[in-house]
Amino acid sequence: MNAFDSLIQPGAEPSGNGLLGLSQRLPPSNVEAEQALLGALLANNKAYERVSEFLAAEHFADPIHGRIFHAVQRRIEAGQLADVVTLRAEFEHSGLLDEVGGPAYLTQLLTAMVGIINAGEYGRVIYDCHLRRQLVDLGEVVVNRAFGAEPELDGKAQLEAAEQALFDLATDGTTEGGMVTFEKALAEAVNLAERAFSTPGGVSGLSTGLRDVDSKLGGLHPSDLLILAGRPAMGKTALAVKIGFGAAQAVIREARDKDPNAVVRGGVAIFSLEMSADQLATRILSEQSRVSGDRIRRGDIAQRDFDKFVEVSRELSSIPLFIDDTPAITISALRTRCRRLMRTKGLSLIIVDYLQLMRPAAGTRPENRVQEISQITQGLKAIAKELSVPVIALSQLSRQVESREDKRPQLADLRESGSIEQDADVVMFVYRDEYYLAQKMPKELNFDNNEKYTEALDKWQKDMEQAHNKAELIVSKQRHGPTGTIRLFFEGEFTRFGDLDQTHDQDNYE
Repeated sequence: MNAFDSLIQPGAEPSGNGLLGLSQRLPPSNVEAEQALLGALLANNKAYERVSEFLAAEHFADPIHGRIFHAVQRRIEAGQLADVVTLRAEFEHSGLLDEVGGPAYLTQLLTAMVGIINAGEYGRVIYDCHLRRQLVDLGEVVVNRAFGAEPELDGKAQLEAAEQALFDLATDGTTEGGMVTFEKALAEAVNLAERAFSTPGGVSGLSTGLRDVDSKLGGLHPSDLLILAGRPAMGKTALAVKIGFGAAQAVIREARDKDPNAVVRGGVAIFSLEMSADQLATRILSEQSRVSGDRIRRGDIAQRDFDKFVEVSRELSSIPLFIDDTPAITISALRTRCRRLMRTKGLSLIIVDYLQLMRPAAGTRPENRVQEISQITQGLKAIAKELSVPVIALSQLSRQVESREDKRPQLADLRESGSIEQDADVVMFVYRDEYYLAQKMPKELNFDNNEKYTEALDKWQKDMEQAHNKAELIVSKQRHGPTGTIRLFFEGEFTRFGDLDQTHDQDNYE
């Protein structure tokens, strides 16, 4: 006999709806608490301040009580008096007086009042009963789905839908949070300033491993959603991996500076929806060992290069990077895995490559693609705030970039740009002029004479030399700081980004 069977007492029969005994049970409610709260509100409208943040009319089990509370709420928030006399007149005018029990019941509620000092407690009891009724309803939905009520959802999708519903129930209308004293907010601001002052380069957040990016952004800050966008072949994934790798190294450095023997907590989670985990690992190995990833895949490397490749892989094995290559992952599944990682290993940064390949929560059906992307970006921002870690989401750009003479991206180029731009704290674009210049190589057939062709070719070669191994990171939006362009070094053979120093050999920079 398993644990489920043990729930059935000898001789008892499961109820017809599949939930043991629920058909014989009444939904959780506390009518006395509802009456006592309404009585307190009618006796003294100031009691409303104790429940206004979290209680709504739909939280009442008795619909009559919910209707009375709604009337009280509407009058108080309009600056009007809400008592037995005014509510009686209002319900009489609307023809609903009999539906709420008549004037006798309104008067009876006053006798149920114990005292306004307890109004907050009554409100919390009512809200708790509401939550438990929602859990009962959710349980019935889960059971019905499991029995095949929605055949389009397989078992895995049902798990994700149930988890999303539980998360929404836990966060919607929550009474946590609220006002923070200015003194506390000031203390947090001073702590951030102190961290920036004591850190080389003035970085208060998590380091990206790129000097000029840290200087512009101040590092990666908890609860921020950063969008990294670009056209194909610009190097979005390579830059995101570089930042993730740099952040993981920064986590190790910070932990070891405090205690050389410390167990590092706070890894970097990379959700790679486009590339497999081994492809992403090959990119990192190629960058760090400076052995071409293409040659590695083709086996076109010398023994010396292979030995170096293996040596670097051993050195990198302790880096706290975690890769999830689940295709088309849902926002609820991503949240679950990040929570689990936070609990078991710690979490400092989340990278999603890329958000247009994600799916909204299972069980939701957005009307159009813009709504779908909006749900995803809002979900990512919620995860950043819930776990207090920065989230970097890569994004594709629309093809309208290619139709312009200057192909540097703009905010309007973001696919489904409204929701992405609105939810993001930082929007950055990767741009490499060298990629577009290479496509504009002059062809002799297009010129009338050899002299014009030679002149055009010389100019093209000079432009290519200036753009060679250079990239731009265009910060078009930053809630907490300046916008502008950061010039970076890019080595295509190793898909490697680095700091750009105009006066030193690039080989000296990691």
